[in-house]
Amino acid sequence: MTTNQFKLCPKFEKTFGILGKKWNGLIIDVLLNEGPQRFKDLALKVEKCSDRVLVERLRELQEDGLVLRQVAADGRPIYRLTAQGEDLRPIMQEIHTWAEKWFSLADCQ
Repeated sequence: MTTNQFKLCPKFEKTFGILGKKWNGLIIDVLLNEGPQRFKDLALKVEKCSDRVLVERLRELQEDGLVLRQVAADGRPIYRLTAQGEDLRPIMQEIHTWAEKWFSLADCQ
């Protein structure tokens, strides 16, 4: 008897490690839909995430190549998606479609 052992692809695991980490999907979604953001504006839109955790997540997303931190003329940083981050647009749209189909607002309370 032969048993086929399922094994996750390391690339798939890495991807879900990034997208599945709390707040990352929301941060990416804000940047996809609202464009480049200053930290304080991003913090207002991902309101339940503490500033400390938001800083941590943005650094991780930078290290993973999804977010770019640029310093504006006034010296304050602006966060934007890289091409790699922008490539998540159709995936995030599909997640929105799935969520609209399967969850009501009451489920989100």
